[in-house]
Amino acid sequence: MLPKLILTDIDGVWTDGGMYYDEFGNEFKKFNTYDSAGVLFCKALKIPFGIITGENVKSVERRAKKLKTDHLFLGIKNKVDVVQNLCKELNISLEEVAYIGDDINDYSLLQKVGTSACPYSAPTYIKEIVDWQLEKKGGEGVFREFVEKIIEFNGIDLTSFVVKLSLNSQ
Repeated sequence: MLPKLILTDIDGVWTDGGMYYDEFGNEFKKFNTYDSAGVLFCKALKIPFGIITGENVKSVERRAKKLKTDHLFLGIKNKVDVVQNLCKELNISLEEVAYIGDDINDYSLLQKVGTSACPYSAPTYIKEIVDWQLEKKGGEGVFREFVEKIIEFNGIDLTSFVVKLSLNSQ
């Protein structure tokens, strides 16, 4: 069954986990554009998509705005509480949520959702608790891989799905 909500962490999933600073103290993150196709797939499947991250930086907010993210939670310390409240608001259960995360602050949420995944670059203690350890590392398009895996797991032919999307965009 397709999830009713797909959520993602950012640092270590959409990015390589690095934080880049210039001499003026500005922070930069490098996002992989492949991940935006994962958002496109969510929209085509009519599955709401959201970002939940412990960081509270403008670069994530800007990326989320560009992608027209359905839900954005910045500076979150307790992700489980936030997602439980969102589930109540959407009238869904945690079992109907798919989540990809990669580190300590994702641990509890990864254990509670219906479908969980992590990038290849996640630490062993995360890999041991998720449903799917993906092949890509954080920052290499692993969110897209996650959504593609959800599509295929639900018996949808990925190639046909992509062809249909491309024809609809012409």
